[in-house]
Amino acid sequence: MNILIFGPNGSGKGTQGAIVQKKYNIPHIESGAIFRKNIGGGTELGKKAKAYIDRGDLVPDDITIPMILNRLKEDDCKKGWLLDGFPRNVAQAEALHKALNDAGIKLDFVVEISLDRKTAAERIMGRRLCVNDNNHPNHVYIDAIKPVEKDGKLVCRVCGGDLKTRADDQDTAAIDKRHDIYYDTNKGTVAAVNYFKKVPGPKVVAVDGAPPINVVSESLMAQLA
Repeated sequence: MNILIFGPNGSGKGTQGAIVQKKYNIPHIESGAIFRKNIGGGTELGKKAKAYIDRGDLVPDDITIPMILNRLKEDDCKKGWLLDGFPRNVAQAEALHKALNDAGIKLDFVVEISLDRKTAAERIMGRRLCVNDNNHPNHVYIDAIKPVEKDGKLVCRVCGGDLKTRADDQDTAAIDKRHDIYYDTNKGTVAAVNYFKKVPGPKVVAVDGAPPINVVSESLMAQLA
């Protein structure tokens, strides 16, 4: 089962992705990790990407997409994969879709977790990251995934590890910038989702991200079955 997952920052996309990963025993692949692996490993594509990043430029799709395809062809992806964080705009969606078709890789599902912008922003500011695993959900404002208190401080509810906040999670201007890209229906990420709704092949699964985590996951799993 090959899946693309979309959702604005704060929608619970990472949490639901971890649930899907565990259920279907497929790797949860984040685009940022692919960049870090290629750059850290000194691959040819990584070297090209680093040159752009060092100049403060965006890495072109003709470098990014081959890196992604290489990752999707690795052995742990033979039974499927869940790709998170790419594409971010409609041009990337078109390019990725073509590249997958050319490589003979079938895209089975496109998951869209919907959440209004105001609620998404509030959720971001309450998010806490586990230093051991970013996929361990912790949120100070959501009872179901509240961190636990130990020795006078909050720690990860899953493994007891230390928690941290991303600086940009507390920066309203940064949050607005990320959401401007996501909610853009003309060229942004929502436009990318809408692109996949029009092309033959993948089934688009729409899930409301507002209810509690278990309700969202039940809805998602029912549609992936």
